[in-house]
Amino acid sequence: MAKLWQALRLRLAILLTLMTLTYQARKKTFLSVHEVTATEDYAKDSLQWITDQYNKESDDKYHFRIFRVLKIQKRITDHMEYHLNVEMQRTTCQKPETTNCVPQEGELYKQVNCFFSVFANPWFEQYKILNKNCSSD
Repeated sequence: MAKLWQALRLRLAILLTLMTLTYQARKKTFLSVHEVTATEDYAKDSLQWITDQYNKESDDKYHFRIFRVLKIQKRITDHMEYHLNVEMQRTTCQKPETTNCVPQEGELYKQVNCFFSVFANPWFEQYKILNKNCSSD
């Protein structure tokens, strides 16, 4: 009878372990979450990439540029994510020109505040926007 109880308890322990592992696999567990500066290598790459993506998707004939980085948070799970809060402004450069671009003034002035959540695999130059929210002033 004791062996029966031991076998039953062992099966129950295995079942509970399998259920726990399955639950953990579906849950995103952050190994690291911290704020970084815009000068960190991979953060710089991500900032450049979101600027390029924003300009590709924008119907505006002028190029936009990041003029102020408000916050960058790096999250590491099974991959790397950057959460970026930035201020972008319309420049004097028409697309595709990108050199010597200064902010527009007067009636062409436009500022956009954006939040981007970006999947980043910078070693292979792979990026993907997971979430984007931009609003004009």
